[in-house]
Amino acid sequence: MVRKRSNVPQYLYLGLSSIFFICLIVQVFLAGLATFDSAAYWLMHTTFVHLFGFNLLIFMLFFAFIGKMPKWTYWHIFGLLTLVFMMYFTANMQLNWIGSLHPVLAILLIMISYLNVKKAWYKLNSEKKGEN
Repeated sequence: MVRKRSNVPQYLYLGLSSIFFICLIVQVFLAGLATFDSAAYWLMHTTFVHLFGFNLLIFMLFFAFIGKMPKWTYWHIFGLLTLVFMMYFTANMQLNWIGSLHPVLAILLIMISYLNVKKAWYKLNSEKKGEN
């Protein structure tokens, strides 16, 4: 009897990737509120990132490993971790030209995160179609 491998870790990876993407959108929205509405939103912007920044990525790495995800997932996670680190770095610099990279890095984070969700979605759906 051939035992079928469970896709649960892969679906958890997809779920965490989606949550990470949504958190990035919320983070940019909070930055926009702080810029255009009230500076009081800066505290929410700076606090919210600590809830998901590195934490979700570590769990994503764990489930990618357990779910035997393809190599591209590890590269995406590495890229996202690097960009999150660079976001912390650019947010705390006194040099304005380095700080101005902060929103550019946010755009890159959102792009890679979106590609990560999209590729994971297609991978799981192609496997599901292959079972039928």
